[in-house]
Amino acid sequence: MKKSLLLSLFLVVFSLAAFSQKYAYIDSEYILSNMPDYIEAQAELDRTAAVWQQEIEAKFKSIDSMYKKYQVEAITLPENLKQKREEAIIKAEQDAKELQKKRFGKDGDLFKKREELVKPIQDRVFTAIEEYSKEKGYAFVFDVAGAMTIVYADSKWDINDQIMQKLGISANDDEE
Repeated sequence: MKKSLLLSLFLVVFSLAAFSQKYAYIDSEYILSNMPDYIEAQAELDRTAAVWQQEIEAKFKSIDSMYKKYQVEAITLPENLKQKREEAIIKAEQDAKELQKKRFGKDGDLFKKREELVKPIQDRVFTAIEEYSKEKGYAFVFDVAGAMTIVYADSKWDINDQIMQKLGISANDDEE
């Protein structure tokens, strides 16, 4: 009797512990803004972007000068020279736009530089979050900076396979 009562009590306590999940949140912007490495990396990115922006602005200013000079001289130029100047202006504008895209476009030089400088710092932060979360037994950790996202989730709460099974999907179906 004592044994079954003790066992029942143990099961109730264990069940309650299993259902009590610990949650926490972080503000990644706050953490990063207090890291000297991150502040230094951001400053370097800002300096690099400013230099590249000046370079692009100088090109567009040069194109503007070419166009104004062309407008003044267009009246006296023969048709073949007009055509060559127009083509040179168009080419210079295309080159400037290509440089702008190369520097600041999606997957451009600034994006690559950010990956090079900031990603290792962010990875360190997220590794620390994961380690701390595991030590403290958190099931989920949310990031309240910007859109609220989950930055850590204990894999024991992952139900993807069960949902896929319920839907009749095998985990190997997408590998074929």
